Parts: sequence; structure tokens; C-alpha cells
Amino acid sequence: MKISVRYARAVRIAIVSSLLVAAMPLALRAQLVEGISATTEDREQLFNELADEVDALEAPLGLLKKVIRLVRPSVVHIEASKRVPANTRSGRKPVEEAGSGIVIRVESKLYILTNRHVIDEAQLNDIAIKLSDRRILHPTTVWADRETDVAVMAVEAKELFPARIGNSDQTEIGDFVIAVGSPFGLSQSVTYGIISAMGRRDLKLGDGSIRYQDFMQTDAAINPGNSGGPLLNLRGEVVGLNTAIASSSGGSEGIGFTIPINMAMTVAKQFIEHGHPVRAFLGVNLDQEQTFGPEYAARLGLPSARGALVTGVISGSPAEAADFRVDDVVLEFDGRPVEDDDHLIKIVGFTPVDKDVQVVVFRNGEMIQLEVKLAERRRTALLP
Repeated sequence: MKISVRYARAVRIAIVSSLLVAAMPLALRAQLVEGISATTEDREQLFNELADEVDALEAPLGLLKKVIRLVRPSVVHIEASKRVPANTRSGRKPVEEAGSGIVIRVESKLYILTNRHVIDEAQLNDIAIKLSDRRILHPTTVWADRETDVAVMAVEAKELFPARIGNSDQTEIGDFVIAVGSPFGLSQSVTYGIISAMGRRDLKLGDGSIRYQDFMQTDAAINPGNSGGPLLNLRGEVVGLNTAIASSSGGSEGIGFTIPINMAMTVAKQFIEHGHPVRAFLGVNLDQEQTFGPEYAARLGLPSARGALVTGVISGSPAEAADFRVDDVVLEFDGRPVEDDDHLIKIVGFTPVDKDVQVVVFRNGEMIQLEVKLAERRRTALLP
């Protein structure tokens, strides 16, 4: 089932007060509650004791402040003006979009990484990149990938501060994270939370063209305008590109989605090197009707409905050459367990072209190992 979510574009520490109360000496809390007055000397002593206890409480929070100071110069605010179809005489109306971005370094050159939906259909001169020092830049080149919602912009400027890129493959549920961006146009805003889930691949976003999904989920507050901004670990490394929220109100409800930075950087580097994304092609049709459930798996002899069911093999494809067959269930691809068809699509697309890959399929009650040499997918070809 597809989960409908919305982009985090624009058209917490809420526990501090309770922590401060908890940190108060017992006598002071009792007096405050019971309304008992104290002498000036007693109050001064209690305030001094309270200050010492708060200093001890804030010591670990100094780490967060250091991360934020290091990263904020690498985060930009983006405004894009575009014209969309409208029921007017001119046929199109202006729309202002706002989002965030990250300064990245690729082979000694600096670029701005963001979401495609933030700048899609906007002309170069209609895209304003506002730096932390209040300078405004316009991109010289823009590349945008509809299938991942990743975009990268070339800029010409001095004294830009690239973010440190982390490894999202090492991110786990429960990791503490920090989101920086421009919610509702309020640039350089910071929120804090944890990674609450991994591998979200069933989100319905925009026009449904985002085929390569592997979102991380976070409860760090993400609001309209956060799109394209970074999600950071406590080392100050970017681990995700904030993209969307699940919300009934339009604001943060504790469910935000971020593209793993490894995926986003792969797309960015391919744009910079080739001018377009480079995707691998296997050549199978998968279970688009979602018939592969527990009952179907049991009929095939599988204990669960984990994996990707092959419903067709494309003639002349790498899959045909490797002897893939209808009703094969792909359980493992290139050493990685396959959870479902969306997972296989993502893995295949981001595996290097021409690589020889070992694949484990379940066929007629047996585990079969196949070897396939992936081709490059034509940009108009079916997936995967």
C-alpha cells in the first residue's frame, strides 16, 4: 500500500522546561509549589545551586551547539520562481517555491545539492541561492532527476563551506540526528530527533515519478521549506537529504522522510561526470499487481512473502541471458537480501553498469544461483 506524503517545501527542544524543573533542588521546588517565601539570602543560595546543576545538565548539549555552528555555513536557503499552467488568458501563473540546500564538494569543485521539486521548471535566473552570510547566488547549471527527486546546481563563488558527507549505510534506527533548513522560509532553523525507521519505499510523492525510494524516517521536525536541507549525525556529517513529511495539517507531525546521502551523492556525481544519471538494467517485469502475498508464497513453497516475484523476462535482456524465469522469486542480489520489488528496483538501479552480479532466486522449491552482467538502462526503458 502506498503511503501518501507531501514534499517539505514552503508556498525542539520542548523538554528543556521540564528538565529545568527536575533539576531544581527539592527545597526550592517545594517552596515554589507551596508558595512559601524565602529570605533573600536563601534565594540567592538556591539560584547559585540551580546554576551549578544547570551547567552540569548543559555540558553534553555543548556537542549539539558545536555541530550546529560547524554546519550552518554549509546550508543555503533556496527560492525559485516558476510558471505553471493556470486557467488564465496567459495560460500560466507564477509560483514561488522555497526550500533548502547543501554546499557539497565533488572533485575539488563546489555545488549545491537539493531536491528536484524545489527548483523544478524554474529558469536559472529565477533561482536564488541565499548563503548564510546573506550573499545571493544564481546557478550556472542545474541537473534534476525526477526518479530520485535529487537535483544539483553548479555555482561560481568564493568562500563557500562544503558540508562533510557521512555514510548513510552506517545509519541505524535510534541514531540521534539534526535537521537544518528553512521551514516556512525561516532560514538556518535547527531541529533535533532520532532515526525512527529505515527503508521506506512505499511513499506516494507528487506525480508518482519517484521510482527509486529508500527513505529514512525521522521524528526531527521537518516542515514546508526544509526540502533539500541536510539531516546530520552528531559528528556533523550529512546522512540524509530532507524531502517530505507525512502530515494531515501541512506541518510537522513527527514523521519526516529523508533521502540517504549515499543515494543523493551518487546521483549528483553522475550528473557532474556524465550529465545524466547512469542506471543499470536487469530486464525483468515484477509483480505490479501485488499478488505476491503469504498465500502465493506458500503455493510456491516459500515460508514468507519476502523477495521480488518475476512475472516476465524481457527478450534480449541481461535477465534472459542469465536464465531468469517467470515465477522466480529474487531473494538475494549482489550479496544483499531483497525485501520486495521496490527494493530490487532500487538495488539494480544503483549497481554499477557492466558488473557481474550473483543472484539467488527461489525456483520450484529450490534455491538457484544465477550470474548476470548488468547493462545500462536506456532513459526511456522499463524498470528494473
